[in-house]
Amino acid sequence: MSKVEIIVLNGEDARTAEAYGADRLELVSAIAEGGLTPSYGIIKTVVESVKIPVMVMVRPHSYSFVYRKDEWDAIRQDIKVIKELGAAGIVFGALTEKQTVDFDMLSMVLEEAKGLSITFHRAIDETDSLEVYKSLCQSPYHVNRILTSGGKPTVQEGLYSLKRMMEESQKSVYRPTILPGSGLSANNIANIHEQLKAAEYHFGSAVRIGGDFRNRINGDEIQKIKRVVD
Repeated sequence: MSKVEIIVLNGEDARTAEAYGADRLELVSAIAEGGLTPSYGIIKTVVESVKIPVMVMVRPHSYSFVYRKDEWDAIRQDIKVIKELGAAGIVFGALTEKQTVDFDMLSMVLEEAKGLSITFHRAIDETDSLEVYKSLCQSPYHVNRILTSGGKPTVQEGLYSLKRMMEESQKSVYRPTILPGSGLSANNIANIHEQLKAAEYHFGSAVRIGGDFRNRINGDEIQKIKRVVD
């Protein structure tokens, strides 16, 4: 039985996703920019409106995944608020100019976020994802899971790389869960799940009416997905 994580933008999304069987939520704002940190009010209302875990995006801007040290204060304050509001965890990723993990920034984030679940997000797909996954496995800075499409635009295109990452995870003592996401839908999840057998999957626009984030969540799509991965 695999878990299903759904991207939500507000309280209504969250309640619908939970009602139709979502196991976990990823809360973001500014989805057109790839997802940014939501406001205090949105985080509070979403966390209070559901019983399932809510993971909150921590991303102060959409220019890149490279963060300057002077942006740390804003990131730290956001994590503090997310923790105080009772969210289950954060979704974060930071890279260096050389497209490797910014372990300095990650170590500060992990220290601030102690007690929260940590997803390293699709910043990894802008790198050599397999090598970066290995570096995260070998690092002393432990994240819980890695949201990735295998370094390609979609999971379908990144299947080969994702399989190699999952093989790599079996060799490591410390194994961040691989959370495939991007382009997944009720139409392709059966084929992808057959090949990956991942423990968790991440869905976005495919569970919306018309496949569009401007529309409400279509609970029937979540139920179709759940029937496949259960």
